[in-house]
Amino acid sequence: MKLLITGATGFLGSWLVKKMVSHGHDIAILKRSFSNTYRIKKYLYKIRSYDIDKCCLEQPFREYGKFDAIIHTATVYGRGEENVREVFAANIQFPLSLLDIAASSGTDTFINTDTFINTDNLRHKYLFSYSLSKKQFLEWGRQFASRKKIRFINIKLEHMYGPQDDKSKFCTHIIKSCLANVPALQLTLGEQKRDFIYVEDVVSAYKILVDQVPKHLDYFQEYELGTGKSVSIRTFVEMAHMLTKSTTHLNFGALPYREHEFMDSYANSEKLQQMGWEPITRLADGISKIINEKNLKNDDDDKSGFRRSINYPG
Repeated sequence: MKLLITGATGFLGSWLVKKMVSHGHDIAILKRSFSNTYRIKKYLYKIRSYDIDKCCLEQPFREYGKFDAIIHTATVYGRGEENVREVFAANIQFPLSLLDIAASSGTDTFINTDTFINTDNLRHKYLFSYSLSKKQFLEWGRQFASRKKIRFINIKLEHMYGPQDDKSKFCTHIIKSCLANVPALQLTLGEQKRDFIYVEDVVSAYKILVDQVPKHLDYFQEYELGTGKSVSIRTFVEMAHMLTKSTTHLNFGALPYREHEFMDSYANSEKLQQMGWEPITRLADGISKIINEKNLKNDDDDKSGFRRSINYPG
């Protein structure tokens, strides 16, 4: 099967590249010329790469022909120094252009990676630009599907974690801080609950959906992707602290909750389970795999240091 993957040098995208290549799929990726490819360096000779800052989006479709499916994982969160225009360009303008070209080129299916933060009320001000952009692109996907231009599969992903994630992300940051035995972590009470799902379980769900591409009938489909069970932030942090045998002081309650904080989120994964998917990685095992990740304790790519205050699992 011919697949085009965006965000292939990122956390989820790189795991998808490895999985799809190992199952014999013909893979092309979209990236930037300056993207760090360390996550997929062992697979670069097996795939075709297109630098979107040096070529037009139509080029992969002209050279590769019809793609069976596009898996879209590229995103900008807007939690760093990115401004609203950058969030709009990355999360709406780019995927909408890609969706339009794909539909015009006869691509069967567009698989979109959405987030549990994308809710109807959008009251949560943290990552507002990100969640708004995801919501708006989803509506474009519905429009394309309603006109039967292309099948649009939306995956509402819960809180994914695993090895090779960005060191500033909540799960990796907590584990790395504990491994480094930083003096203290300033935290909220940690009562908010999240559906932590290990990246390999996420990728196995994508694999099932890709395998189903020739069988898909409905032009719009949506799946919630998580374990179906929520765990408190405090439980996660305390488990990481225990497994790392850390001396770091966990100062729960030092920080307030964000305004309109999500206090509980978990997936209804029944539709995926009916297709034969099940998450298999226990939280303690997933945390242990991150702890055992090579160079996690002393990696050089985090030169700016990392935050010691966490009040939201971003």
